[in-house]
Amino acid sequence: MIDNPRSPRVRAAAKLAKKNQRAETGLFLLEGPQAVAEALQYRPELIVEIFATPAALDRHAGIGRAAAAAGCRVEKVTDAVLETIADTVTPQGVVAVCRQFPLALDEMLARRPRLVAVLEEVRDPGNAGTIIRVADAAGADAVILSGTSVDVFNPKVVRATTGSLFHVPVVVGVPLEPTLQRLREAGNRILAADISGDDLLDVRSDGHLDGPTAWLFGNEARGLTPEQLELADRSVIVPIYGKAESLNLATAAAVCLYESAFAQRR
Repeated sequence: MIDNPRSPRVRAAAKLAKKNQRAETGLFLLEGPQAVAEALQYRPELIVEIFATPAALDRHAGIGRAAAAAGCRVEKVTDAVLETIADTVTPQGVVAVCRQFPLALDEMLARRPRLVAVLEEVRDPGNAGTIIRVADAAGADAVILSGTSVDVFNPKVVRATTGSLFHVPVVVGVPLEPTLQRLREAGNRILAADISGDDLLDVRSDGHLDGPTAWLFGNEARGLTPEQLELADRSVIVPIYGKAESLNLATAAAVCLYESAFAQRR
């Protein structure tokens, strides 16, 4: 058991909370029993090591069995060590170090995607992670984060995906304009979610949700610029029927992605 919070392995893992360390090592932190269980089930080859307290292993016995089946060693640690590694204030006793695994744009396009979420300058980790989770739930084929968006391997983003990061392909660090052009050339209609757009119900009635679609979502505070909106085939607004001033970005993205998912499966 590791009981020294200042041991080299513990300090190396804890440093992965910083973007420069993630970029340098190509690794990231995966925190929580649910997320680690998803990684063990779907992408065990990405796991470098797992740290867990004895109490957490007792509560989540399936993690120990899955790790053994996948050939992943679980290092038992004290609560103090786990707290040093974890990014949360109240950790749940299980943290893994994993290899980053972004998908290349060319490889994603070769799979002929029919539903894609494109995030441009989305900076809030919770929003980015939730949109990845929603995209997974809606059966999207990929999520693309432009180079100006938050790092997808940021611990807060990873936690917000609740394991969906291991289900839906993610492309990162690409420039917006050529990426949208490549998606259009691959047969996708580009729809931009924006308050200046056409009512979502009208877009649905026009049949513009039925075919392959890439939804473009912009910055939480500023939305999309006029220049970015020009890159889309059509702008779309999610109508608000009550007195709410606006919708959270991730909530609006959920509506848009599910509307496309419904239309494509109709």
